[in-house]
Amino acid sequence: MAGDTYRFGEYELDMARYELRRAGTPVHVEPRALDLLHYLIEHRDQVVTKNELLDKVWGDRFVSEAALTTGLRTARIAVGDTGRHQRLIRTVHRRGYQFAAPVTVTRAGDPAAAGPAPAARPPTGSDRRAPAGEAGGADHQVVRFCRADDGTRIAYATVGSGPPLLKAANWMTHLDLEWTTPVWSHWLNGLARDRQLVRYDERGCGLSDWDVPSFSFDDWVDDLDTVVEAVGLDRFPLLGVSQGGAVAVAYAVRRPERVSRLILAGAYARGRQVRARCQAERDEAALDLNLARVGWAHQDPSFLGVFAAQFLPEGTPEELEEFISFQRRTTSAANGVRFLEEFARIDVSDIAHRVQCPTLILHCRDDVRVPTSQASELATLIPDSQLVLLDSRNHLLTASEPAWPEFLDQIDAFLAE
Repeated sequence: MAGDTYRFGEYELDMARYELRRAGTPVHVEPRALDLLHYLIEHRDQVVTKNELLDKVWGDRFVSEAALTTGLRTARIAVGDTGRHQRLIRTVHRRGYQFAAPVTVTRAGDPAAAGPAPAARPPTGSDRRAPAGEAGGADHQVVRFCRADDGTRIAYATVGSGPPLLKAANWMTHLDLEWTTPVWSHWLNGLARDRQLVRYDERGCGLSDWDVPSFSFDDWVDDLDTVVEAVGLDRFPLLGVSQGGAVAVAYAVRRPERVSRLILAGAYARGRQVRARCQAERDEAALDLNLARVGWAHQDPSFLGVFAAQFLPEGTPEELEEFISFQRRTTSAANGVRFLEEFARIDVSDIAHRVQCPTLILHCRDDVRVPTSQASELATLIPDSQLVLLDSRNHLLTASEPAWPEFLDQIDAFLAE
């Protein structure tokens, strides 16, 4: 009922305040996902069908099943569940969904319901961040726009408070949609905890202009410089993920007075075509690009699925499905090909030795998309650097794997030095 408080494990859903808390600390949840969670908890004695959830939560508004899938995924992330580890929100095959945890209910009007929320326990170790993060969320971020020298409009966003952390853009981002996808939502919440996270969509992607006059690596470095000026940052740590790592390296060399510390995650100094050492590797690089041209041009689900599996080889079927959907929504088919062609030509190996700031290199030990040899090369090239290998096969870490809290702890320790 409206106004009731539901307690399960260390969580508390307070409908009087319309708030989810974990150990007394508010957890940001999108309103529709909160309504879904409330309905499932309220009807926990039964299996709730998809049609019932669509009817009761969305009412007369027509939405597709994809909206329900996204809402359920967001609710699961908020309470620490995943598609694979369904401790609380259980999928009942071909029937629907059921809330599976014991629940204690305090009814509206009961004096206990109006009592103070329990004090938040100090976060420690791997549970120091709530899965849906307490940093704010999509409704707390501020999105603005700036223009590059060639007129391209670049979207950038800030969220959280505290010392800044700037994340260089990488492919397949969307400042708005990232909050509701398991590809990125835990990254945003984790990185924005106790700091102000600044990020942007690169040209051709997300909320930035898709139809752009130029599409080169130098443009990406220039766009990063433009965002720094627009935000008004003076000196800051810089994070580069995947190809964003090479952009971050180039910027740190260009603006050494600006970058205090550099963090590279799943990054590489040389693209696939550049680092090919033999004919077999050159053939593989060419095949990868040819498949991309065909797959993106026709939006071929089989190719997009193979591509997703390279980023998330340990992902659940739901995570892979979401990754494929997210690919289609973040850029055009033509730009998808342009991105991959430019990635293959990246080469910062001749300037990486000029990075002057301390650098942390984080890489998954069995990364399928970018081999560990690339992380070793960066660690060899950058003078004041340290390499940490994480136990995962994924190129983008998921919220449920043990390497994720280790990734955040490594960043926190490095930035606190």
